[in-house]
Amino acid sequence: MTPEREGGRTERTPVGATAARTRVRLDQPRPPRRRIVPEWDPEAFGRLSERIARFLGTGRFIVWMTVVIILWVVWNIFAPGGLRFDEYPFIFLTLMLSLQASYAAPLILLAQNRQDDRDRVNLEQDRKQNERSIADTEYLTREIAALRIGLGEVATRDWIRSELQDMVKELEERRDGHREHVVFPAERSRGRDVDDR
Repeated sequence: MTPEREGGRTERTPVGATAARTRVRLDQPRPPRRRIVPEWDPEAFGRLSERIARFLGTGRFIVWMTVVIILWVVWNIFAPGGLRFDEYPFIFLTLMLSLQASYAAPLILLAQNRQDDRDRVNLEQDRKQNERSIADTEYLTREIAALRIGLGEVATRDWIRSELQDMVKELEERRDGHREHVVFPAERSRGRDVDDR
């Protein structure tokens, strides 16, 4: 049997412009697909939520919110009947405040989560830095101890002076002792020759 008859149909390799469209190139990235769900950058969204949360936590926000609520209430009480958009029980105002609170709470929580993540990373970095500092301190302590031990065996200037002074005294004592007690008479005659000159 021929390969064409075994599979039932033959596969053709495309030629020309269609070949370029259907071939998968492994050396190039795939073209972006269209998505039904919109994409957003989580970092940009997180930064925006932190900015909003920071603003919600300021006195400026409370002042502005108080001014808006006072204007809302005053307008809906004292404005002419046709211009009022929220009558006395202020249901629309309540709805707007609930909507603001329902968005503010998750934004604040998101900002707190991001701050917790940053704090965790900073804490980990501080812990590693402390470990390095402790290791460096232990190393320097061992080096200083080794230097102290080494310096204990090194001759200092004062020690050398005292040793030299002791040797000079000892030599002077020997010389004085040799004048009284001559071991070699030839040295004595040589010493006299030197003294005579």
